Amino acid sequence: MRLLHTSDWHLGRAFHRVNMLGAQAEFIAHLVTTVRERGVDAVLVSGDVYDRAVPPLAAVELFDDALHRLADLGVPTVMISGNHDSARRLGVGAGLIGRAGIHLRTEPSAAGTPVVLSDAHGDVALYGLPYLEPALVRDEFGVEKAGHEAVLAAAMDRVRADLAGRAPGTRSVVLAHAFVTGGEPSDSERDITVGGVAAVPAGVFDGVDYVALGHLHGCQTLTDRVRYSGSPLPYSFSEAAHRKSMWLVDLAADGSVTAERVDCPVPRPLARIRGALEDLLADPELARHEEAWVEATLTDPVRPAEPMARLTERFPHTLSLVFAPDRAEDDPEVSYARRLAGRSDQQIAEDFVAHVRGAGPDAHEQGVLRDAFDAVRSDEAVREVAR
Repeated sequence: MRLLHTSDWHLGRAFHRVNMLGAQAEFIAHLVTTVRERGVDAVLVSGDVYDRAVPPLAAVELFDDALHRLADLGVPTVMISGNHDSARRLGVGAGLIGRAGIHLRTEPSAAGTPVVLSDAHGDVALYGLPYLEPALVRDEFGVEKAGHEAVLAAAMDRVRADLAGRAPGTRSVVLAHAFVTGGEPSDSERDITVGGVAAVPAGVFDGVDYVALGHLHGCQTLTDRVRYSGSPLPYSFSEAAHRKSMWLVDLAADGSVTAERVDCPVPRPLARIRGALEDLLADPELARHEEAWVEATLTDPVRPAEPMARLTERFPHTLSLVFAPDRAEDDPEVSYARRLAGRSDQQIAEDFVAHVRGAGPDAHEQGVLRDAFDAVRSDEAVREVAR
């Protein structure tokens, strides 16, 4: 059975104020063409269909168009909600839409209920695990501690229990939206840390033939059977080195997997350039970036006059301008943003405690801070679901 694995469409999202709806529509057309021309038997969409819980109307219209085009192909699609989606909104009409071969899996309670497809070699059970916000699903899965690993492990127990009751030789596929250990994040993903831990081990998914992951925006292979497709379009300059693609996965009769990357159309390449303004304007090596979307980091000791206007004369698609004068790290003029770069909320709070008190928090106080951050993030998740 040939599967096309994609995720993280983020319909409605902009890129540094550039409207991406046209590029997203081009991706949908490319997806449909790939399904038709490459003999795809099922499409897997592993969450973050939309960029926010209440998407703009134009994004909803594009999603509606995508559903119609996929349904017209007669190729089944399995789609789960991600941490950016409103599971309730995405799942509206799931029963009716399912009759057209578009299977929306947004309810955690249905984790052990697969979409069953068949080919010449027998059945393939496809289990959709929507994004499982620990604070919201701990009761559903009966876990004592609300953490990502606990709720995903409980959901996978249901998957394995259902699979054990099926005919021998039934192949299995799981769609999940999570941060799995070994994956490489970017600046584009929303933080899902709970209890100081965001990632879950890949071993949680043991026992199935293929795991189609969503959440991280870079296409990645964690094992031959556990993969991220990544987002089809870039959504931050941290993705400048990404090759945007989907996975074309062939699931053999014995459950073995072979996979091929299918490139996605990207409107412009991304480029990150760094140096003094005059050097950036004169360097012949940078000619290759003149038609790219550019993030320019200026290292001039003094902010030059009209830097954006001058940069756009050579790089007309410059979208981001960063000032980072070359200074020693202990220089008091080093920016606050530079000193905080790469540090978690927990680390910043602990540093603040150490600054005002002269000593960092002890283990108990670290736990109090961690619980406070978890409570705020969980409350935001609950309020977003309720909108």
